Amino acid sequence: MKYYSALYFLFLLLFTDGLAQNQFQDFLRPSDSLNIQRRNAVVISEGIAITGALVGLNQLWYKDYEKSGFHFKNDNASWLQMDKAGHVYSSYHIGRFGAELLDWSGVSKKDQLIYGATTGFVFLTAVEVLDGYSSEWGFSWGDAAANASGTLLYVSQELLWDEQRIVPKFSFHRTPYARARPEVLGASFSEEILKDYNGQTYWLSANIHSFFKESKVPKWLNLAVGYGGEGMITANDELVNTIFLPEKQRTRQFYLSLDVDLTKINTNSHFLKTLFSVFNSIKVPAPTIEFRELGGIKWHFIYF
Repeated sequence: MKYYSALYFLFLLLFTDGLAQNQFQDFLRPSDSLNIQRRNAVVISEGIAITGALVGLNQLWYKDYEKSGFHFKNDNASWLQMDKAGHVYSSYHIGRFGAELLDWSGVSKKDQLIYGATTGFVFLTAVEVLDGYSSEWGFSWGDAAANASGTLLYVSQELLWDEQRIVPKFSFHRTPYARARPEVLGASFSEEILKDYNGQTYWLSANIHSFFKESKVPKWLNLAVGYGGEGMITANDELVNTIFLPEKQRTRQFYLSLDVDLTKINTNSHFLKTLFSVFNSIKVPAPTIEFRELGGIKWHFIYF
């Protein structure tokens, strides 16, 4: 009797777990038609998140700096334009997530592009306005143009190809520059990822098969071109401050590498599809060739 009871309990556990998994899969599956409840939930959630982020930034970041009248600041020469690459990347992916959430809600492609893909531009431009009222910063037309470029990159591909063939991606490795000036470049690993431009690399990762549909190239294989910089202790100095690292010179770096388009990996699991979509913003470590602005080529067996 105990044997049958145990079997019954195991069957019940597996059955209810299966139901839960099926319900979870159904929840993640994009709607075939407009789902008003999902759409409203997405719109309200995004509104709360954006408002909360702007209020949080104003209270936690800008309060430490003196307020001023609205003004502009030309920072286009700063940090070897690594910050501008970050704006393109952020605007693209915030907009992409916004569009994908509306797609999950069954919203039309036109409305996905109008109300979803522009989310990154709207949010980041609002941040620029806050910068404009801070004496330390200022509204940057360069940042605004980069925000628009990220949104345009997503929207134009949807209109032209109905798919994303070229995706901005990000990778990071630690450098000695953050330890030389932690108050600016980060005092912890998580801060360094956001602040140390020396360790950041921004990529344009192109899916090979999407450009050659009849080829036998694996559908997930990408070719990526990257951009980075090194020797940056301050925003604008041509040479690194000799107090810190006298042997290092400010220089641009260009990379050529292979990559993986996670969204092209075939799976019926909507959980995995969602996971792959989120992590497709990160460049997969791979063999890489580096070309330096000041001359020289370097081979990386694995580059982060």
